[in-house]
This record gives sequence, structure tokens and C-alpha cells, in this order.
Amino acid sequence: MVNMFVDGEWKTDTYEMNDEDGEFDRSPTSFRDELGTDEFPAVSDRYHLYISRACPWAHGAALVRSLMGLEEQVSMDIVDPYRDEKGWQFTPEKEDCTPDTVNGFDYLGETYLAADSNYTGRVTVPVLWDTESETIVNNESIEVMRTFATAFEGNGVDLYPEDIRDEIDEAVDAVYDPINNGVYRAGFAGTQAAYERAVGELFDALDRWDEVLADQRYMVGDGERLTLADLRLFATLVRFDNVYHTHFKCNQRLIEQYDNLWPYVRDIYTTPGVAKTVNMAHIKEHYYTTHTDINPTGFVAVGPDLDFAAPHDRDALPGEPPAALFPEA
Repeated sequence: MVNMFVDGEWKTDTYEMNDEDGEFDRSPTSFRDELGTDEFPAVSDRYHLYISRACPWAHGAALVRSLMGLEEQVSMDIVDPYRDEKGWQFTPEKEDCTPDTVNGFDYLGETYLAADSNYTGRVTVPVLWDTESETIVNNESIEVMRTFATAFEGNGVDLYPEDIRDEIDEAVDAVYDPINNGVYRAGFAGTQAAYERAVGELFDALDRWDEVLADQRYMVGDGERLTLADLRLFATLVRFDNVYHTHFKCNQRLIEQYDNLWPYVRDIYTTPGVAKTVNMAHIKEHYYTTHTDINPTGFVAVGPDLDFAAPHDRDALPGEPPAALFPEA
């Protein structure tokens, strides 16, 4: 069971994660507006992002904010990596966690009730909050990434180039079910068959992208431009060996064992603005201590010890990170 609000009341025994075949069934998000509209104009100092450093979905939004240089335009708070029965909590006394600097709430769920007192649904991150109208603009991760990329100019980094948007969207869709959500489909599977199906599709997809990335630096177009698709894939891959391989039993192979995916992860990680968004301590604490049905002891796995900053040699391939990411000499 998943904890959630039902008509504004917090319930701990309402939403069943699995369908009748044992497949993990992710519930849809509810707030789906965009920036750049009459209701939500794209202006500085109006919007606030709530994230968890542990969550790959929230990580994508944080990556776009960082790479586009939007830190001064969109403020941000970080919840505790441990999620208890009451949901995501603000615990500023913990390292790399913050208070709710906008609303002063103790739990993220309070923002959902502030936006809709009769809200029914899960409390998820990221949350894009409008400080003027005091409501949630959007809590669908890829849409938050897209709306940041299109509504703001930032430092001139274009992560969603108009000429290849269809290809980016196709790549995002292609990795969502087998990879981004696939690790969850494996970890939260309700039957052996559902688990094996998820793992099979996951590694088929990883093998395919390993082949694609053998000859091109990035995922789409001519492979020469870093895009939202890369950030979406990276957020899963950077967590894979430390969490998904062990905790979710996605253990056919480590990302470190892939000829191209492992250098690709290191390439993205060492792109200016990316490393500061990765907090492996938060990532490991969240998964290993929060999912007690999967890991009843709550012990956090010690390894592996990965060097994400090691040389990757992918700069020999055509393409490079946007020039705006590098300070002038």
C-alpha cells in the first residue's frame, strides 16, 4: 500500500501499488500547468521548486535548473531523504536538507493541501510552486523539466532545441517504461513473473542504448547536443549500481560493466553543474531505509565505491557540452 491523500485526508492503506498481474502501477500526477501562460508567466523570483535529492524524477528538474543557471530565478528547497508514514518531511538539521523557506510547512504534503484542500493523490516530488497565487503549477517531472527549458532563457543553454524536440520526446518516452520506471517495476513487482518481465525489458533497453552511445556522445539528433533526454536517462543510471542493482534486484549487470553507458554516465556527471546535484548519501538512505517491505532491516548497503569523476574519453566523439556551462577564461 502507498500513503496518499483522499479528499484532503491522509490515508495509509488506500492505494494498491500493483495491478492484478503483479505489475507496479504508478499513479498519475495531478497538477499539469506550464510556465509562460497568462496564469503563470515566466518571471524571476516567483516560482519555487521542492525536490528530494534521492528521487530521480526530482533530480531531472534540479539538473535543468542547474545547467540553465536558474538558481537566482527559481528558488529551491530539499526534503529529508527518509520518507516516513507522513510523507516527505523538512528537516533542516540534516546535511543538504532545508526548511520550507516559502511556506514554513513541516511536511511537503501541506503544499498539496494548500493548493487543493480536497486533494486526492500521492505526495510526490518535484513540486513547482507559484508563490504569488500560492498553488502548485506542476508536479509531473518531465513537464517541469520541459517548462524550465522553454520558459526561461537562463544562461543560454538550450536543453530542448526546437529542431529536435520530436526526437527528444521520442527518446524520453523510449526510456521511461523500461528504464526510468523499469527499475521500480522490478523492485515493486508483486509476482515473480512481473519482476522477470521488468528486468528483461530493462536490460534489453540498457543494451540498446549502450549500442547507440558507442558512436555518439549524446542520445538524440546527431548525438552532439546534450538534451533533456540525456538528463532523464542519467538520473536513473547514476543511481543504478548503488541502489537499483541491489535493492531492486536489477542485478543482471552493473552499469559499470557497460562499455559505453558507464563512460557516458561519467561524461554527464563531469559536465559543469551536474555533480552538485548528485547526493549519493541521500540516494542510498532513502531507498534502503524507506522501503522496509523490500529491506526490513533498514541497513544501507556499503558499496560500491564508484569514481564518477574518472576520465571518460567521450570527448573524442563529436559534440561537447554547451559552451555556456564553462566560465570564460
